Amino acid sequence: MKNLLIITLLFSVKAMASSLPTCPYYDENARWHNCFGIITYDTGNRYVGDFKDDLPHGQGNYTYASGNKYVGEFKDGLFHGQGTFTWSKGPFKGDKYVGEFKDAKRHGQGNYFFSNGDKYVGESKEGSLSGQGIYTYTNGNKYVGEFKDDKRYGQGTITFYNGDKYVGGHKDNLLHGLGTYTYVNGTFERGYFIKDEYVPDICSGMGLKKGSESFEQCVLKIIDKIDWNEKLFIVFKNVRSPK
Repeated sequence: MKNLLIITLLFSVKAMASSLPTCPYYDENARWHNCFGIITYDTGNRYVGDFKDDLPHGQGNYTYASGNKYVGEFKDGLFHGQGTFTWSKGPFKGDKYVGEFKDAKRHGQGNYFFSNGDKYVGESKEGSLSGQGIYTYTNGNKYVGEFKDDKRYGQGTITFYNGDKYVGGHKDNLLHGLGTYTYVNGTFERGYFIKDEYVPDICSGMGLKKGSESFEQCVLKIIDKIDWNEKLFIVFKNVRSPK
C-alpha cells in the first residue's frame, strides 16, 4: 500500500494528536499498527491519525484535496463511529454533518446543518436522511416525521410559518396521502392529498361541481392513483393551502 503513497510525519503534530507511538515512517516495508502517522496520498488527500493493520483506525482527520474534511472515528480505513464532515467545495459547499457514520457513510443519529440555514436532526441511513427526524426551515416552517432518501416521506407533521398545520402522509417532500390540513383560522381540510393539492380542489379546478356525480367520480379516480392503503374519509371544504 505505502509504495503508492507519499508519506510524511511531523512529530509536533503527533505529540498533540495521539498518545500512540509514532508509526515507522522510515521503513516502507514496516507494518503500521497501533501507531500514529500522517499520510499524503497521490490524490492530494491527507490523513492524520491512528493506524491499525496499515489502515486508518481510531481517531483521525481526513482532508480531501478539495478541502472537504472529516474529523472523527475510523474503522478498517473507513469513516465509522462519531464524526464531523464539513463540505467546503462542490454542490454541498457550506454544509456540515455531525453524528454517526458507518462504512464511510452517514448512518445513525446526527445533525445536518445546511448552508442556507436549514437544519435536520434525526436518523440517516446509507448516506441520506432516512428515518425519523426534525427538519427546521429558515423560513419558519418545521417538519417532524419520517424521511426517505433525503425527502419527507411517510407520516409526519409540518407546521407552517403562518400558523397553518398539516398532519398526515408525505411523499417526495409534498403533502401526499391521507391527512388533515388545519388553517390558522380554524377551518380544515381532511382527506386525501396528492402532490401538495387537496384532491377535491383538483376536481373543482377542472370545472366540476361539488356534489355532482362527475365530481365524486373524479375524486375517487384520483384517490385510486394514490399508493396508500387507507380508507377514504373526506370533508369537502372550499379552501386552499398556501404555497
